[in-house]
Amino acid sequence: MGDPREPPEGTPDGGSGNEDEYRSVVFDESFVRAARIQELSASERLGGYSRGVRPRFGFGQIGSLPRQAVALLLIVVMAFAAAVYFGVSSPRRIGVQPTGNQLTVSVVALSPSSPVSAVADPKNPFAALPSGYADGAAGLGTPAGAATAHFTRVEVTRALDTVQRFLVASSMDPATLEQEATGAVRTLVTPGEQAQYDQSLNSPNDDQHHAATGWLVRFDPGRVALAVDSVKVSGGMKVTEADSGTLEIDTDHTFVYALRTAGTDTSGPVSLFSVRRELRFEFDHTDIGAARVRLVDSVLQAGPTACGVQLADHLQPLLAGQSAGPPPAVNPGDHSVPAWQQCGVLAPITAEH
Repeated sequence: MGDPREPPEGTPDGGSGNEDEYRSVVFDESFVRAARIQELSASERLGGYSRGVRPRFGFGQIGSLPRQAVALLLIVVMAFAAAVYFGVSSPRRIGVQPTGNQLTVSVVALSPSSPVSAVADPKNPFAALPSGYADGAAGLGTPAGAATAHFTRVEVTRALDTVQRFLVASSMDPATLEQEATGAVRTLVTPGEQAQYDQSLNSPNDDQHHAATGWLVRFDPGRVALAVDSVKVSGGMKVTEADSGTLEIDTDHTFVYALRTAGTDTSGPVSLFSVRRELRFEFDHTDIGAARVRLVDSVLQAGPTACGVQLADHLQPLLAGQSAGPPPAVNPGDHSVPAWQQCGVLAPITAEH
């Protein structure tokens, strides 16, 4: 049955006494445009469409907004999405390895002031070294791990262990030193630096970023051979935080090698060659978990070697009986020569001050 308040033939033209009941319902133009139904076209009606109307597909309340407002909303959404993307893509974000030229290298040649002397006893070539030098990893002075403000003791210990393994592989392994092996060092480098590492080894260049000798110590196997496999080492490490998400380990070591001319027998003269490596490593939590290093700064002093020789690919020791002229004068006004290409005078190794 119908509503008893509504006449069977509809509301008279004169209206009814219930107008106040519908006064709150207002069908203005915007309401009609936003309606989700649409009357069928003539062809659709003739085609036997099962419904008298078809739905209008829209975007809810957004569909009723003016075009300018929709465009502004899209711009805001895109800007927000871009900000989120670039924020999470930052190379400093934990869990993402950095890319590009992360390592900065400086190599300093140390020239002898007199011909290089052979050691007195080739079977005991390090006898004249001062106290404080030890064999291999024992001389690295790796400290015990201790928690920092944002890294646990276990994390610091693991980072120190990774640095020690890098130093052994890159400075003391005979395969690295004289057999051109590079894989052991590469496996310890964070993926974000491996492209730079590969380029440095494949195309060494003294441009402060792509010197192979910034990553590892190596000699030309056609010229130089190790007289003994052991390496004497002295130095230490320091642990700090660069920021709340970055652990920093600074190392400063002097490595002493006993060398002879390649191809000579064990009775040939042996001389010592010294390399000081001052390195800076950075780790985030992911680097530590993966046991990878991010080497960001490498300073190397090596001698005896002649000034002006190319040291980006291999170190070039002067061996027993060889000599070099004095370091050349440096003209600070000559901008054709890179400022970082330095040379010093090699002094005898003495105990640390």
